[in-house]
Amino acid sequence: MLAVLTMEKKEYFQQLLSRRLDELLTDTNKTANGLTDFRDQSPDPLDRASTESDTSFAFGLKEREGNLIRKIEDALSRLEDGTFGICEDCGEEISRGRLDARPITTLCIKCKDKQEADEKVRGL
Repeated sequence: MLAVLTMEKKEYFQQLLSRRLDELLTDTNKTANGLTDFRDQSPDPLDRASTESDTSFAFGLKEREGNLIRKIEDALSRLEDGTFGICEDCGEEISRGRLDARPITTLCIKCKDKQEADEKVRGL
């Protein structure tokens, strides 16, 4: 079942996702520029360990931002091909409230709850 997004809703989500993508790309560039020289030349092992820990944390954030960027780009593609707002598991329409809260979602709340329950059972 394909949901029909009104032109107004499509434009709303297009703008929302595009703004978020722009913000992430700007933040990612700032983070990348800040990490250009992450080597600490300090002879103190605790200072070096602290710097390495900070760098590792920053790279983890950068990786998460990269994943979110891909998800936003996928959501923008779904807007274009008409599958945005359709649950990829059951094919039902994803509620507007869920899309407002998490516009990158690909699952309706029922299927997401089922997925999380299955993961909990498997210990993931």
